[in-house]
Order: sequence, then C-alpha cells, then structure tokens
Amino acid sequence: MRNVAFLALGLGLLMLQANVFRALDGIPVAVAVAVWIAALGLDAASMIRQMRGAPGRPGAIAAFRPDLVLPATVLLGYTLLVAFGHTRVGRPIPALVLPIILFMGVHEYSLARGAAVAFVLGYATDVIGIAPVGLYTFTYVATFVLARAAGVRLAAQTTWMQVLLVGAFAVLQSTMVLVLLAIFGRDAWVPRSLYPLTLPHAVATAAVAPIVFRFAQALHVATGNSPRAEAGAMS
Repeated sequence: MRNVAFLALGLGLLMLQANVFRALDGIPVAVAVAVWIAALGLDAASMIRQMRGAPGRPGAIAAFRPDLVLPATVLLGYTLLVAFGHTRVGRPIPALVLPIILFMGVHEYSLARGAAVAFVLGYATDVIGIAPVGLYTFTYVATFVLARAAGVRLAAQTTWMQVLLVGAFAVLQSTMVLVLLAIFGRDAWVPRSLYPLTLPHAVATAAVAPIVFRFAQALHVATGNSPRAEAGAMS
C-alpha cells in the first residue's frame, strides 16, 4: 500500500514537473513578488506560533522554517530571468520526483521495493522527458541506493538539512546524467549544453524539498507500519 501511494505521488509530481514551463512562463513579476511576500508572511507567522507555544526553544533564526519562502524565491528568480531575458543563465526548474526518492532512501525503506518505485519513476521520467531510455531509470535507482546507504535519517528531520541533503544529491544525480550522456550519448554537445543547468536545477530542487518531504511524511504516516518492520516482514 505504501509503495503504491509513493508511486502515485511520484507520478503526479512528474506530470506537474513536465508542465512546469507552461505554468511558470506566463507569471508576471508582480505576481511572483506578491507570492514571495505572502510566503514570507506565512512562514514568519508559523515561526511566531511555534515560539509562543514553546518559550524555551531557540531564537527566531533557528526556529524559522522557510518551507514556503524557498520555492517562492525560486519562482521569483525564474520570472525575473524570463522577464529580463537572461538566456545565458539556466532557469531554475526543480526535479519534483527526486525528493520522493531521497525520502524513501533516508528513511531506509525496503531496498527491493524502494528500488522498484525509483525504477518506475525513472522510466516514466525517461518516457515523458524524451530522454534516452534508461538514463533516469538508472540514476534514480542509484540515487535511492546511495541515499539509503548514507544513513542520514536523523539529519533529514530539519528543514535546512532537507534542503542541503536534496541539493547535494541533486548535484550528484545531475553529474551522473552528464557523465552517462558523455559516455553513451550520440551528440557530444548535449552534456556541454546541459552543464550550466546543473546548479540552478539543484537549487530549485532543494528549495521545493521541504514541501515534497511534508507530502511524503504524510503518506508515510497514513500508510501504517514503519519501513523497518516492512523490511523485516520480507526477510
């Protein structure tokens, strides 16, 4: 049940990701600024509520969780790049599926089932994104295995660590894609043209990570048993 739920969530995010250009290209800068201000207000209000409910907690900087501000900042940067025609700068397009795969990895989901979900999501990414078949299939499975082996479950509990973790793995996954394209690709210019997109892609993916992790955590709780128990049931 849990794996089906994560697969459905991943496919839904993949469809959203495939249409993100259409959704973002028509957003005026004024709307992006308004969204950024609203996101800052909501995150600040959440921080204030937390500090009032727990007076002994750390200060405002440590308590601030930029769950909405970070993606709103990426949205603002995207609209500014579109509005002012900075074509030399890669537009920050997030990989919405990658945080799902990392969530399963750092929470030590069953290796076989987690790899199967990553395989299906990777294959769907290859098909929808018109990438060489097997490119994202391999890199998503490899990313899941590496995240699971890293054993950073406790570190991924805070918002800032989720951002850093997903950003680092986004760079790693993009590097794997570029290396595979350079070795097996037919056109040598493709890796060179995609290289400048690596950093904006990683920043955007890291920015949306806290929101995706929240959805994943909700599914994780709603679908019952812990992943350790699930893994024990298979052995």
